Amino acid sequence: MTARARTVRRGGGAGGSALPRWVLVPAALGLLLFVLPLLGILSRVPWARFAALITSESALTALLLSLRTASVSTVLCVLLGVPMALVLARGHVPGTRVLRSVVLLPLVLPPVVGGLALLWVLGRRGLIGATLSVLGVEVGFTTAAVVLAQTFVSLPFLVLSLEGALLTAGDRYESVAATLGARPGRVLVRITVPLIAPGLLSGAVLAFARALGEFGATITFAGSLQGVTRTLPSAIYLQRETDPDAAAAMSLLLVVVAVVVVVAVRGRRSVL
Repeated sequence: MTARARTVRRGGGAGGSALPRWVLVPAALGLLLFVLPLLGILSRVPWARFAALITSESALTALLLSLRTASVSTVLCVLLGVPMALVLARGHVPGTRVLRSVVLLPLVLPPVVGGLALLWVLGRRGLIGATLSVLGVEVGFTTAAVVLAQTFVSLPFLVLSLEGALLTAGDRYESVAATLGARPGRVLVRITVPLIAPGLLSGAVLAFARALGEFGATITFAGSLQGVTRTLPSAIYLQRETDPDAAAAMSLLLVVVAVVVVVAVRGRRSVL
């Protein structure tokens, strides 16, 4: 067999780029890492009680709270992440590498450590929380704490995705508009934002999915009070001890919701 025959052509066409056949082996092993855990969940779901378990009051309350807080945290990620990505990609400010490392820190930080850090800043005895507590404002162990914890862990996903989109798009159109007299604000709104819209959508979806599944930072900083801070991941963790069947059913529910959101938004992106 010739070297040409030992390759796999992308798309099956004669003009497609060639890949070495051995690439398929680690790719298949990587795919198994995603597929096998899903099969594990499906194998533990009590299908006879599935509908009753996912429509119980505790499951629906946790799901609605997760969807509400993940939506708010995604909006916060967009409001904060777009300017941060613009500064990193186009700002030309000193210390960009250090700034980028700080922004990406939540990606490598254990979520529990992130939750403790937020608690030590905004908790009742934290650096800022102590002053807020004197003023009558409590952040820790509230729904706002859930949103902050989700934003903390999700923001790097949006910044990373958007910075990549900005670097790929380049700045030639903005430069032309600037030479024609357009103000920076008008260039940002009329040219830059439309150019990076697909990247912004992808980043927002990643941030939402990460927020929806957030657990460690949330339970550390916000606790687990039903109807207030008990998100679906927290409810699954608690049910794991007392009712494993309910935990399996809610796990599948969380997977389905995340998949539906990602597929729906990516399908919409394909038509942009």
